[in-house]
Amino acid sequence: MSIKALIEINLARDVKDNKKSFYRYVSGKRRTRENVGPLQNETGDLVTQDMEKAEVLSDFFASVFTGKCLSHTAQVTEGRDWENAEPPTVGEDQVREHLRNLKVHKSTGPGEMRPQVLRELAAEVARPLAIIFEKSWQSGEVPANWKRGNKTPIFKKGKKEDPGNYRPVSLTSVPGKIMEQTLLETRLRHMENKEVIGDSQHGFTKGKSCLTNLVAFYEEVRALVDKGRAADVIYLDLCKAFDTVPHNILVSKLERHGFDGCTTRWIRNWLHGHTQRVVINGSMSKWRTVTSGIPQGLGRDAIQRDLDRLERWARANRMKFKKAKCKVLHVGRRNPKHDYRLGEEWIESSPEEEDLGVSIDEKLNMSQQCALAAQKANRVLGCIKRSVTSRSREVILPLYSALMRPHLE
Repeated sequence: MSIKALIEINLARDVKDNKKSFYRYVSGKRRTRENVGPLQNETGDLVTQDMEKAEVLSDFFASVFTGKCLSHTAQVTEGRDWENAEPPTVGEDQVREHLRNLKVHKSTGPGEMRPQVLRELAAEVARPLAIIFEKSWQSGEVPANWKRGNKTPIFKKGKKEDPGNYRPVSLTSVPGKIMEQTLLETRLRHMENKEVIGDSQHGFTKGKSCLTNLVAFYEEVRALVDKGRAADVIYLDLCKAFDTVPHNILVSKLERHGFDGCTTRWIRNWLHGHTQRVVINGSMSKWRTVTSGIPQGLGRDAIQRDLDRLERWARANRMKFKKAKCKVLHVGRRNPKHDYRLGEEWIESSPEEEDLGVSIDEKLNMSQQCALAAQKANRVLGCIKRSVTSRSREVILPLYSALMRPHLE
């Protein structure tokens, strides 16, 4: 068996758990391997060196940050005796479970601690890590390495030389992420017990997803249309939502919803002094301080009142709507097609919108979505055909099942 055939068999064997390896193999066969092309800097000049490109993107990613909101006052729940509360604990079994579930092919953060090493040594390192996590949580002290993030730029769409058309993907410390996951589990239990999140919330909720959101929402809209009634669906887009909300507002919301003092103190210290840098092909920008963000049928008058409330909420939280991307989709026969405004600007109507990755038109027709899914699947199939020489069942079937079929299901 040739070396190439052996490589392709190994790719097919591992593709279910490590899709990145296949696409790295494909990229390696291309003549050009540049993932970030020349970028336009503030003076309008094109920069081509990786170090220069990293600095340009780092400047842009940092430009969206907002400062502390001095006018915002915390609304802390009264009657909470945090000093007498039981100190939080972290179990060794809990940490061991997280370590064993680490995805070994994930990239490392600034600490360069590989997930595969931690997973293989889960039995040995679970106890010391549990002690570190518990002491950190109880004291509120956060290791500096957990506050650092390497940003990998991912191109979205538009002109490749525009830094605004790249989004940052953050790579942080692996132990730090396990600690964050431990706190997340506690926060979710608290929100569940205190009913902080309503049943209509699907995002960031255990057991729910974009799919359950789409099914629940469009089932309701379809029922209205089937009864001959009209419905208006308004899509709103916040500018850099995960990067602009001030940290003190985030912490005050946790305090208002009754989270214990240890948890809010840890999160406050974790947010304070957070830094990031952009990495392109091993070249790194200077560290930048992160001052904001999170290290991603009614009647016409009632809808307008809700839009006015959302506009006021956005101003209070130092956030802005991207008005050009806010649209209204008029659904149903004999729809009066009311006009709505967001602040002082009218929302433009649209015959078709993309809702959580699914294309929907004013007739609730999914044919365009089906066509797009088929196109994506065909592109992946073409990529497999061009990149893999073998046509054996043990190579093609795993690649087809892991890479192409999900687009059709």
